[in-house]
Amino acid sequence: MERVEVDHGSMPDWQSVRVFLTLHRCGSFRSAAASLGLSINSIRRRVSDLEARIGAPLITRHIDGVRLTAEGRAILEAASRMEAAAFGLMLAGDAAPFAETGEVRIAVTEGLGAFWLAPRLVEFQRANPRLTVDLRCAMESADVLRLEADVSIQLTRPTSPDLRMVKLGRMHVMPYAARSYEQIYGLPEKPADLARHRIVVQAASQTIRLEDYAKGLEGFPAEIPVTLKINVSSAYYWAIAKGAGIGLLPTYATAIGAQVVPVDNLGRTSLDIWLTYHPDAERIGRVRRVIDWLRGSFDGSRYPWFRDEFIHPRDLPSRIRGETLPDLFAGFTGMSE
Repeated sequence: MERVEVDHGSMPDWQSVRVFLTLHRCGSFRSAAASLGLSINSIRRRVSDLEARIGAPLITRHIDGVRLTAEGRAILEAASRMEAAAFGLMLAGDAAPFAETGEVRIAVTEGLGAFWLAPRLVEFQRANPRLTVDLRCAMESADVLRLEADVSIQLTRPTSPDLRMVKLGRMHVMPYAARSYEQIYGLPEKPADLARHRIVVQAASQTIRLEDYAKGLEGFPAEIPVTLKINVSSAYYWAIAKGAGIGLLPTYATAIGAQVVPVDNLGRTSLDIWLTYHPDAERIGRVRRVIDWLRGSFDGSRYPWFRDEFIHPRDLPSRIRGETLPDLFAGFTGMSE
């Protein structure tokens, strides 16, 4: 085993500990470097410095990545506590009275972020002009415990007992197609007809797999002609709207002016919408304001498409108690025909 010279002169610094934790979680120097935005050599220097201060090798290098030594496993537990304390210190500072201004990071799935929350942010910012919102739209869930975001909106139920979670509502999903597609190919009248149609799927985290959707649908053909796979919601919507094929969209798409029509007799499904945040986040004024706004933005009593019960798109209102819903696709009407 490699001998490590002990440096008793100072305590390990937080940045070296952070690099060590990231290296363990990523499993390799290359992945850790990409995650932290550092060079591989910088990662190696940080780990070597930490080993020198601890007085023992913490990792061993293997062809498939890195593994912790016995000393590394012992240090991992202490490093995790140090990380939690560092985050607690940051939150304590944020909870001070001067924190009524500043930035709040919202992590949200790409479709809900682009099509529902982003247009509504104007109203929130007018009421809170001193706050900056960092809206991060991605299909991967953010790690709120490690402060990758202040609040997260996701379509998979959180599993960590250390997080606060709130069910915001339910997103109902059903097949849609463009008018141009209907004019060329017609629309299926029953699941078996899908074998003669063109299907577009969204292949990403927190989305519904076609095979899972088909499980509860009697008569669904064994083989479906998938003609296009797309990973992000915005491109997925436009592919359907331009007539590329039939795809699954949330029913609120109808309420905000999507240039597509629902396809009946092919079943439907739903996904719960979850809000998660760090337990201490509500003590921070600016984060609490965002949490309250987010809960209102998915209020089923005001926005019926987020209720637990399914409402067919043709029965959804275009106005909500004097509020005109934004027609996000008004400028693109001709593009989808």
